Amino acid sequence: MAITDWPDDERPRERLLSQGAAALSDAELLAIFLRVGVKGMSAVDLARRLLAHFDNSLTRLCAASAAELTAVNGIGPAKAAQLAATLELARRGLREELRQRPALATPNAVRDWLRLALSPLQHEVFLALWLDAQNRLIADEELFRGTLTQTSVYPREVVKRALARNAAAVILAHNHPSGVAEPSAADELLTRNLKQALALVEVRLVDHFIVAGHAPPLSFAERGLL
Repeated sequence: MAITDWPDDERPRERLLSQGAAALSDAELLAIFLRVGVKGMSAVDLARRLLAHFDNSLTRLCAASAAELTAVNGIGPAKAAQLAATLELARRGLREELRQRPALATPNAVRDWLRLALSPLQHEVFLALWLDAQNRLIADEELFRGTLTQTSVYPREVVKRALARNAAAVILAHNHPSGVAEPSAADELLTRNLKQALALVEVRLVDHFIVAGHAPPLSFAERGLL
């Protein structure tokens, strides 16, 4: 049965308008984006198929390449491109919020942006959010990239980038593709070394986050590890 044949109070679009987006399931929200299904399958059914293809993981879906998306029957290049564009708009919206308001006043925006940027990656990345004296975002920058198990991070290079950005403070982050957010002894040692090196040029280390899987990014500051 096509969605247009459903009762009005059961159609995803009408429910979103009357009850708000939070009332809809992942599949229903995705169905609104897809707009139409395929022969013998409504947009909601197609959305469920698409989610199931990626183990019902929105993170995996959002990280999928165009080739991976179009491998699902009913998803063509146009829908794949639209999905990629939607995700990028979400990233840019969160980045804009960080630029307009102090990062410490918007901790959830910081975490959300880091999850969008890092959680889908299958390789380890170490990045910095450079902040001005009012803790507003100057720029986000990938500093180092490694394998699944190791990234070489050089404090001297981090300090050089801080000076080049004229930063007053920084939030550091890296991902654990293993899905385990707990910091290793090496993570803790690196964080202490970076804090000391940055302090020599009067750049404050605000926090260091580890992003892994679907869990909220782990904060070194909240753990008392800074």
